[in-house]
Amino acid sequence: MQNHRSAPAWGITLPLPGLTIDRHRFLVERLPELGYSDVWSAEGGGTDAFTPLAATAAWSPHLRIATGIVPVHTRGPAVLAQTAATLAQLAPGRVLLGIGASVPAHVTDINGIPFDEPFKRTRDVLRFLTAALRGEHVAGEFDTFSITGYRLPHPPTEPVKVILGALRPGMLRLGFTEGDGAITNLLGAQDLPKVLDAVGPQPPGKELVVKVFVCPTEDTAYAHRASRPFLAWILNREPYRKFHQWLGNGELLAETHKRWADGDHEGAQRALPDEVVDTLFLSGSPEECREQILRYQQPGVTAIQLYVSLPPEVFTSRTRLLDTLARLGPTAR
Repeated sequence: MQNHRSAPAWGITLPLPGLTIDRHRFLVERLPELGYSDVWSAEGGGTDAFTPLAATAAWSPHLRIATGIVPVHTRGPAVLAQTAATLAQLAPGRVLLGIGASVPAHVTDINGIPFDEPFKRTRDVLRFLTAALRGEHVAGEFDTFSITGYRLPHPPTEPVKVILGALRPGMLRLGFTEGDGAITNLLGAQDLPKVLDAVGPQPPGKELVVKVFVCPTEDTAYAHRASRPFLAWILNREPYRKFHQWLGNGELLAETHKRWADGDHEGAQRALPDEVVDTLFLSGSPEECREQILRYQQPGVTAIQLYVSLPPEVFTSRTRLLDTLARLGPTAR
């Protein structure tokens, strides 16, 4: 059965780049009136995923709080279950736990943890969490770890959805067959039908979240300078390289892949075609960005997660920041 929700939820990724988490309370308190229903956070090499969500739960009694994503290698399965269950005490029925394989740069390079069998590890952690968050006693051998025995002392009173960061068909199918859905990112709106086809029929209650990167400024040169280093870095991680090959963008990205492999990282940035930069990191006025974001509102998409990179001048005024997000958001007129 396909999910026919008329309009997906919209969320903002916190912290906003350039603004420490302690300076977000005024924003979190205003997000619902701007039309946003979710606050998302992620975990890689900067802010941890859970502290911003705990702060959000304290600052707002209404927003859904969600991770997108937490790597499955860098936190133990029971720690993930404990953390999600603790958040659920602060925000019952409003917690969505997004987990995923991440990339070796976040797992091995900065944490010293082998990036072994990412698909199996993600599957095993998903199976552990699904059982543990229901309050079940979990014990036994998984392919990638063993559990002597664990049961949450205070399982969530209302369900915590567990979704997978997913790019290609195998992980997408796993998210929908054994989890509560998937979150995908770094793709154009024109690429979504291929993802939706790979997912297949979506049972009611499952989530397909699309993370969209956006830099709301009419200064195209600034937007490109702000986004090219990140895009060159992430598109040359193996999971994203294979993802874009599957999407049919291998030829477009061939030169940046070659230069990156040769150690020419600045050259890899320059080799990114403008059309790729403009597709994967939207820019323009807030209204122009909003029109591009609306193209992701396709049948089957349940939530849009915005990663918003704001020009420095927007941070000079709270009023200006809120106005920018209002014009960008789902209820703008």
